Amino acid sequence: MKISVDDKEVFTLSEAQKKVIQNDINCEIFEEDMKRRLQWILNHKYEECFKRLKNEWEPKLAASGIKALPCDPNEFAELVFCQSEYKNRSQRDAASRAVISNP
Repeated sequence: MKISVDDKEVFTLSEAQKKVIQNDINCEIFEEDMKRRLQWILNHKYEECFKRLKNEWEPKLAASGIKALPCDPNEFAELVFCQSEYKNRSQRDAASRAVISNP
């Protein structure tokens, strides 16, 4: 079983690994179960990251004078991303390294 993202293979389960998993999961539902598990993992990661984004940015947006926040998670995220002070993880890490390098 090969797992791909954007048509690039990122992980492969060998036949032996599949059989080990199938020791606990019926072979008839193996592929469905693996897809469901991958979907759950990615959705859970998204949900946890969104909670942190929302907890950080709701007060910042309110402080900047925004009175109504979108209920839709994608719209909320887009509102955050268009804020001039928003930085993604890579940008925050780079800024921290710059501060440490140039005290």
